Amino acid sequence: MTGSDLKKILLVEDDPDIRTVAQLSLETLGGFELRLAPSGQEALDMAPIFAPDLFILDVMMPGLDGPGTLAGLRRIETLAGTPVIFMTAKVQPQEVAHLKSLGALEIISKPFDPMSLPEQIRSIWSRRNG
Repeated sequence: MTGSDLKKILLVEDDPDIRTVAQLSLETLGGFELRLAPSGQEALDMAPIFAPDLFILDVMMPGLDGPGTLAGLRRIETLAGTPVIFMTAKVQPQEVAHLKSLGALEIISKPFDPMSLPEQIRSIWSRRNG
């Protein structure tokens, strides 16, 4: 990889089972430093301190949804340019197009394969500037 390597990920996901599977996948298989936020508001509180290289945001969450969380993160000056990947079960073309229009690098569909998730994320990361 050229440029900065991907090390720190903030995963925002309200479903505890998905958080657990993603954590095992990304930490154990991927070797990433991971922080988990169960809500958009907690992500906004935690992100400036953790300063992740990448956000992975669930789209549909109670309260502050993924796009709303992204909008809040973009208002934090030090995080405004941090890349984001959305995770969602809604992967119809118009939904994907909308999420990409918000600045997402890519959309990962749920359910995801925990065995290939770290490599999928690294692949998206490596394509981000090209």
